[in-house]
Amino acid sequence: MIYQIYPRSFQDSNGDGVGDLAGIARRLDHVAALGVDAVWLSPIFPSPMADFGYDVADYCDIDPLFGDLAAFDALLEAVHARGLKLLLDYVPNHTSDQHPWFKESRASRENPKRDWYVWRDPAPDGGTPNNWTSDMGGSSWEFDAGTGQFYLHAFLREQPDLNWRNPQVRAAMLDVLRFWLDRGVDGFRIDVLWHCFKAAGLPDNPPNPDYRPELGEKFAVLQTNSANQPEIHQLAAEFRTMADTYGERLLVGEVCLPVPSLMQYYGSDAAPGVHLPFNFQLLDTPWQARALADMIVAYEAALPPGGWPNWVIGSHDAPRIAARVGEAQARVAMMMLLTLRGTPTLYQGDELGIGKVTIPPDRVRDPQDLRQPGLGLGRDRSRTPMPWDGSTHAGFSEAEPWLPLNDDWHTRNVATQERDPGSMLVLTRTLLRLRRDLAALSLGGFRLIHADDAVLCYARAELVVALNLTGEAQDCPVAGTPLLSTLRTPFIAGMLRPDEGVILIPEL
Repeated sequence: MIYQIYPRSFQDSNGDGVGDLAGIARRLDHVAALGVDAVWLSPIFPSPMADFGYDVADYCDIDPLFGDLAAFDALLEAVHARGLKLLLDYVPNHTSDQHPWFKESRASRENPKRDWYVWRDPAPDGGTPNNWTSDMGGSSWEFDAGTGQFYLHAFLREQPDLNWRNPQVRAAMLDVLRFWLDRGVDGFRIDVLWHCFKAAGLPDNPPNPDYRPELGEKFAVLQTNSANQPEIHQLAAEFRTMADTYGERLLVGEVCLPVPSLMQYYGSDAAPGVHLPFNFQLLDTPWQARALADMIVAYEAALPPGGWPNWVIGSHDAPRIAARVGEAQARVAMMMLLTLRGTPTLYQGDELGIGKVTIPPDRVRDPQDLRQPGLGLGRDRSRTPMPWDGSTHAGFSEAEPWLPLNDDWHTRNVATQERDPGSMLVLTRTLLRLRRDLAALSLGGFRLIHADDAVLCYARAELVVALNLTGEAQDCPVAGTPLLSTLRTPFIAGMLRPDEGVILIPEL
């Protein structure tokens, strides 16, 4: 079980309104009490913060906003003291335009680091070298007047793409992994892994026949040539080989691709890939029992031999689960996440059921929202500070937080929910305790029992999970003794009440 922390928004320790490493250390008992196994930190490296840390200016240090290397070492020690593991966010596709490597690269065409990034001459008409689009909107190319060429950026123009075909880049970025592994970290979440290689020659991407402007400009073309190239699997194997030399280390790959392509990132016996290619399907599949059942069964069937599944219902990039399906169904979703076979990832605040958050126009910070206003692409609503209690600024900071708190923070906070035996927090802790205590939920197999328009029911070894994905009462497809219901009142035999999930010991 992995718990994602967005450091800017977890806990501020120095009164500047932004979370930091000392703040995370202060709140580790909350993380440990959940019953998770590992903590993943979004980027904490020196950065101009054009994309809030995903524009790295130095891979081997800590941004002063968060602390320093001594604060990191103290946090790592505190994490390990609680029996937890620590994963860092490794950003290999691009750096900041303020990274010393890029400053050298753009200094002149003859600079030794020119080929560390992807540079191309303008098209014959003076336009961009090809039709690739940025995931943040607009072209993937930015013209540099000083050298008369364009550089490639899959995201913001402040995030130039590294050229992984250059062996010096490869060596330097592998040294980054060694630096942190030598320091004692337990693994990495690898950002946009599938983007690292581009097709040789950089040909145009084909137009997307299903493009709709409301989806955002990045979907105007298909990323056939700008991502997911065959060479990436050799690189993933290099990452894995290095990690394995350090013993039990974990590599989680961010890979937003259809299932057949996703499965290739597990690698093979000859060239193993990352341990867990992130499975984001619970974020995208319609919240309907049949659709979810079909997706889960297909994913399980597609796993390669030895491939371990994983599940995600929230992240710093995705809308909150409670905002998507409502507070009542968010409890059902939590039961699903924590009872499916495989490693779940829980995003901070989802254990409280944080839902929709109001972000006034003058408080918008996300560059994706600022570049493409009005499309609803902003991620700020998922990055708001953790509400710890009912005190000023929810106990997050002594100063005004960098983003607004959730609207209902006075009542939806950790302290309040710890006192409420029926709260989302207590439900999450109970589910994780059952998952840890019962081999059926941690290691047992998966078997679909039933799916119709309302109810999803599956077996985990000798246990059964039945989920009502509607607001109306339904027949329970399996009779048995309840271990846990998502509702506050006792389970009623033979029935799933509105918005109820239940774990059962079935009758023989």
